[in-house]
Amino acid sequence: MGITSFYFLCFFAFILILYYLIPHKLQWGLLLLCSIAYYLLSNNGMLILYPVASVSVCYAGIRLLAAVPPENAGKRRGVLLVTILANIGILVVLKYVNFGIYTIDGIARIFGSSGDLIRSVDFLVPLGVSFYTFSLLGYVIDVYYGIARPQNNYLKLMLYGMYFPVIISGPILKYREHGEQFFEPHAFDYRRVTRGLQRMAWGFFKKLVIAERLGILVDTVYGAYPDYAGTYIWVATVCYAFQLYTDFSGCMDIVLGMSESLGIILPENFRTPFFAGSIAEYWRRWHITLGVWMKEYVFYPVLRTRFFTELNRSWRDRFGKKRGKQYATFAAMFILWLTVGIWHGGDWKFVIGSGLLHWFYIVMEELLAPPCAALMEKWHVDAGGKLVGLIRIVRTFFLVCIGDLFFRSASVGDALAMLKGAVRVWNPHILWNGALLTLGLDGADMVIAAVALMLLLIVSLLERTGSVRDRVARMPLPVRWLIWYALLFAVILFGCYGPGYSAGEFIYQGF
Repeated sequence: MGITSFYFLCFFAFILILYYLIPHKLQWGLLLLCSIAYYLLSNNGMLILYPVASVSVCYAGIRLLAAVPPENAGKRRGVLLVTILANIGILVVLKYVNFGIYTIDGIARIFGSSGDLIRSVDFLVPLGVSFYTFSLLGYVIDVYYGIARPQNNYLKLMLYGMYFPVIISGPILKYREHGEQFFEPHAFDYRRVTRGLQRMAWGFFKKLVIAERLGILVDTVYGAYPDYAGTYIWVATVCYAFQLYTDFSGCMDIVLGMSESLGIILPENFRTPFFAGSIAEYWRRWHITLGVWMKEYVFYPVLRTRFFTELNRSWRDRFGKKRGKQYATFAAMFILWLTVGIWHGGDWKFVIGSGLLHWFYIVMEELLAPPCAALMEKWHVDAGGKLVGLIRIVRTFFLVCIGDLFFRSASVGDALAMLKGAVRVWNPHILWNGALLTLGLDGADMVIAAVALMLLLIVSLLERTGSVRDRVARMPLPVRWLIWYALLFAVILFGCYGPGYSAGEFIYQGF
């Protein structure tokens, strides 16, 4: 039951009405029942056993940590380690066993093996396994360090781990910041409910009007890339960058808007990422909750390990204090970005496109920053000027598109072949000779996509200086309703849906 389907909208409408009719102390119980029902109504309801198992392991770990006195550090570390390994073990078995098998078989073929050494295995992967696993593990780690309160109620922890909007595509939650509000009473607030519904409408616009329409063109080129070259590949890759953004951020708008209408405020996951002037800044704006989780629970702990402490000291002696610290940080960042890539999926295209390639970008940005600054000073270029800022934004977007090309391709080999095809042919004339109309979208669809992207750009620019919903709310009543009705009818009239079509799948739903 995808969240853009008619059935889900009816499901949510029923929840929203009942949520404010029942006694406030029962609201969290209703959300838990609806979260369980949502899982049971998915493709395979038995997969609910996986998140239940993760919740159970984490609950046992939290209760043991609460019972073990702080002075018994060894036992507490043992409890934490077992809890982490149990949850990561489930995640690895479900998502990464075949990754290891394919890697071993690929290496064997390089050395002359004619067949597969190990057969792959097929597992049904539960919805949102990476999202709920990270949210739960972060909570257990916070309890271990004493920065989060242990939850005594198993059912309340189950709601935190299985809250149905979040389990679709995130965001990754922190219990210490967002957990308790699931169990607090929420009185009906007209402004909050309408603002939540408005944000949901904007998410549907992104998903159905932009992402699904661009996906047709992207699928045409990437599905038969040997037949296309040069500008075709660049156009499809740029379209995919916008498809991925509008798909994922559109899902976040729906999820955050839905939760807001229930009185639950979830963390933002995007902040106009395509306006970033560097890859590091891009990742502070894109999938924000994943970046924060990785920084707090992977990067900093890695830096504090004995190995990296000694490495830092050794490289400071060899390269100097500043360079030695920088190189040790780069080494820890390699582990960070390897983890980010693996989190996105068990395939080397994810490891490269969403991980190691971005590590390389950031390292080069850091190393080249001083000589570039010196050159600009020598040539009297204003480093803070608008033109330089625009060039940085375009450069960052181009580098992101290269990573997205790996992300979208069927394999690393296909990605490399597409890159080769993109640079070996010079055919910009397809931009104006009508050739793009052969890629699955007719002229009307192209116009709709262009206008929708222009609207997205305008809203994104306005968001840089404040909430667009706040601005609309300050407008006269007729203007406000005209804007929101126009958005609603744009989704109804121009959205990609209908008989035989399903927009229920979000790109990040599989992670």
